[in-house]
Amino acid sequence: MQGGIFQVCFFVTAAILNRPFLFPKENATIPERDEEIITRMKEHEKAYEMERARLEQEAAKMNQAEEKPVVEEFNQSWDFWSAVSLVIFLMIEIWRQDFQDGNNQDSSSEEEDYLSFGNVAKKMILPDKGVLASFHDSCIGVSGTDFWRMREFVESFADDLLEALRSTCNRDADMEVEDCIGIGSMYENWKVGKPVLCDLIVPFTPPEPYRFTFEHWCSPGNDVPPTWQGCGRIKIVNANEDKLDCLCGRTNLGEDMLCLLHSKAEKVKTKNAMDGLLCSKNTTYLAKDQVMKWFQISITKAWNQISHKHKFDLTFHSLDSPGAIKVKFQSGKVIVFNITPVVQYEDTDAYLLSHFESSNNNLSDIYWPMTFAVYEKNLFKFFAKNLPSNSCHLSCLQIVAFLHKKQCSLTGKSGLTSYHLKTTLLHLLLSKMPSEWHSDQLQKRLRDILVFLEKSLQEKKLYHVLIGNHKVPKWLNIPMVFREAEPLNLLRPLLLKGDLYVKTVETFQEMLRNAPVLIQEYMPHFPNGIIHLQ
Repeated sequence: MQGGIFQVCFFVTAAILNRPFLFPKENATIPERDEEIITRMKEHEKAYEMERARLEQEAAKMNQAEEKPVVEEFNQSWDFWSAVSLVIFLMIEIWRQDFQDGNNQDSSSEEEDYLSFGNVAKKMILPDKGVLASFHDSCIGVSGTDFWRMREFVESFADDLLEALRSTCNRDADMEVEDCIGIGSMYENWKVGKPVLCDLIVPFTPPEPYRFTFEHWCSPGNDVPPTWQGCGRIKIVNANEDKLDCLCGRTNLGEDMLCLLHSKAEKVKTKNAMDGLLCSKNTTYLAKDQVMKWFQISITKAWNQISHKHKFDLTFHSLDSPGAIKVKFQSGKVIVFNITPVVQYEDTDAYLLSHFESSNNNLSDIYWPMTFAVYEKNLFKFFAKNLPSNSCHLSCLQIVAFLHKKQCSLTGKSGLTSYHLKTTLLHLLLSKMPSEWHSDQLQKRLRDILVFLEKSLQEKKLYHVLIGNHKVPKWLNIPMVFREAEPLNLLRPLLLKGDLYVKTVETFQEMLRNAPVLIQEYMPHFPNGIIHLQ
């Protein structure tokens, strides 16, 4: 018994003496600590063996005059206290490992904080407003003549193509396409760089008697996964069928019961109809892939009908975006535009997209991203009328988009998109007075955009400008369900991919550091070769 107590005391003492190794020095490397620990453990093991041998000798002397059962009792006691000592030692070692892992996690978190929080935008040196204005006009501005001529051609040709598409469709069985709608930077007047690209959306509806119903992330009792916030599902229902009036729609009648109104043959007919209406397999939900295949085939048929009237070639230039169309003239000139089928959300200007360029490209086939691009276009029109005639808001956005595009060409693709940049501008437009956007405020407002973006990346939050934002004017008529919804974080897809988020932050901070140099590099050369920096 005394020997067992001694063992426990021995290991507790060893743990206390080993305390510096349980909490290692900050500057020590892991291999060094491992070698030191192994050396100390060998010393403890040697001392332990010597003490055990001494105790065994004493026990042998004491037991010479006693019977054998006493010896067995002593051995059992020895085994018990040995086990207790081993458990204590293992607990100490596990504690040390947990402490070390915690330190590693803390250092990783500190590294991410250091990466994110640089406040580079506030410290960067921007050229003065004159240099910025000259840089914008010479390097970024798009010729007005080319701009309008491009839009006129694309819209006219898209109308002809859709009209031919309607003539090739079966009105009783196929989807019906409506007129195209222009969205994006081309129609918001801040398009940057060449080639000039138009984005068109084309709403479509199911043939009678079918109609669309919607389930989105804001719907009461929705089951949309958190990963797919900002998306919705489109269900196709037969407007002539009211299942609530029939018992078979509310109760499982079993195989022995037959509904005279809805026979098995009619159910099979309904299922086949749903398959023909581009639904996902064995569901009544509209499938994006099915819609895109149908649309591409329909566009091809329509072009075959009208190709003889035009002196150019038409091809699909991107497999990832089936609605991306390239027109090539005999002169070699190329015009590219996107035409994307969409579904209108009820009687509003919100639409569900069949294809969306984003970092979150792993959406289920039945979940459609929702776009408020028409509302955003109307908001830009409102600001164009209410801001000073020479407002700098579009110039700021164009400069940031240009710099980010050039930086990505140097360091690789970033998670930030032009939509993130546009969202930042709209947030600032809703927050500042119209007088603050005068042309002589170009440098200040440009810095505001960069600071806002950097802060958003630091806080890992950039909210959608129209969802859950009380600053949005009511005349815009955003559906109430979205006005009162929780704000939607546009950076969430980046945060789900840690490497992409880190790459995005690094690219953006590198852009901030390189901005003065990039502006100087792309500036036209003045006769005296001088560019003034504040």
